[in-house]
Order: sequence, then C-alpha cells, then structure tokens
Amino acid sequence: MPRIAILQMTAGIDPADNAQVLAEAVAQAAQGGATMLFTPEMSGMLDRDRKRAASSIMREEDSPVLAKVRDAAHAHALWVSLGSLALDAGAGRWANRAFVIDAAGAIVARYDKIHMFDVDLDSGESWRESNAYQPGSELVAVPQTPVGTLGLTICYDIRFPALFDALGREGCDVIAIPAAFTVPTGAAHWHVLQRARAIEASAFVVAAAQVGEHADGRRTYGHSLVVDPWGEVLLDMGGEEPGLAFCDIDLARITEVRAQVPSLANRREIAK
Repeated sequence: MPRIAILQMTAGIDPADNAQVLAEAVAQAAQGGATMLFTPEMSGMLDRDRKRAASSIMREEDSPVLAKVRDAAHAHALWVSLGSLALDAGAGRWANRAFVIDAAGAIVARYDKIHMFDVDLDSGESWRESNAYQPGSELVAVPQTPVGTLGLTICYDIRFPALFDALGREGCDVIAIPAAFTVPTGAAHWHVLQRARAIEASAFVVAAAQVGEHADGRRTYGHSLVVDPWGEVLLDMGGEEPGLAFCDIDLARITEVRAQVPSLANRREIAK
C-alpha cells in the first residue's frame, strides 16, 4: 500500500523561495515514508502580473525550480508529481507544464494543460489564460510509477469529463489534478467535481492545491484532496494553511470498485 505526500502551498512571486519550499517538502515527504510527492499547479511561481512574471519564466532546460526539484528527488530517492510550472514554450507563448520525476531525478513524463481558464466571475475576477499560454493537446498516462499508472491533468481540466474518461480507459490507477482554484469556484464546485472525476474514472484522485492569500493579491481555495475510486474523501487539508500531509492508498480498492461498477467496461459510443 503506497504512501503518498501532498503539498499544499501558498506560492509567491519569487521562484527561488518557492523552489526552497518544494525541496524541503521532498525531504519531509521522504522522511515521512512517502514514495511519491504531489505538488500544486504553478508550484514555481504564482503571479497574475504577467509583465512582472515574464522575467522569471524560462525554457524548461533553464528552469532553476525544475533543477532544484530534480536534485531533491535524486538526493532523497523520491518520485515527484510536480503539479506544474510556467515555462517559456517559444514563439512568444508560455506552457503550463506538469512533470513526473523519478527517484533518480530523471523526468519521465510531461503534460501541458489542455484547457485554458478564460472566464469573468461574478466576484469581478477576470482570467484569460489563453492570452499567454499555449494549450497542450496530448493525453498523458505514466505507467510504472509508485502509484501504478498515473494520469496527468491540471486544474481547469477537471471540468471536462471526456479527458477523465479517456484516462480511465487508459487504465489509470491514480489521476493527479494539481490546482490553483479561485475561492468562489472552489466553494461551489471543488469537492463535487473531484469526487465525480474519481467515480467516473474508477481511480484515485490526488489534488494538491494552492491555498490562502498570495503575494500577487489573489486568494486560492486550498482543500487539497485524496479521493478513492468510490468517491470517498480520504484526505482534505482544509482551506486555511499550507502544509504537508500523508495518505496511504490501497490500490486493490480500484479492482474492487471496477468490479462493482464496471462503467468503463460498459461504456458505449453515443451516436451524433
């Protein structure tokens, strides 16, 4: 039964500070007996001021945050599901990119967020991810991790069930949903969407989240979750403080649930 660690962050605008938090979390996760650490979306920097942020957004090979996490993973022999980093994708566009890093510090998978958060909220908040970020297009399922086959998604992807259906049909045992959810949308939809996606994919969901008041002026919802394939919430880290938590996940539960509710096996194409 693998033990995982989940980092709930209040990431700021200084990548060096955030990188130090990530490295310390790797060490603490390893000391706590975890085989894999999950971190939130935008673990390296959370800054809504894109002009200010631009000077800190680099190509993958030049990212000091990614290098520090890889070094820490190697030093502590710990796998890391790095929720995402903002990276220079070339041609004047950025990528919101997740990584899976193995216990030797090697990158074994990458995933670029597919669905862009473009919305005007009743609270007055306005978000236009597509103005800066290039959306991804590829489904990513990573076999042979410490938690079995790991599916990768990021935040707003949670609202698109077809992606999770596809990951379920890829045989994913766990799906990562790192996030920086706004408070209004989080309060309304976070828990129900996480539970629904776990049930639909008959898989564990691990959702490491940003939380609290950030240096750029935004506020995020928190409530990092682990949900089992039956939709039961195994861990909820609350909406107030950053921190590290642990959860033991019983992968045998996946087989039990898929036998009781074989929705993936019973799925049929719908005629248009």
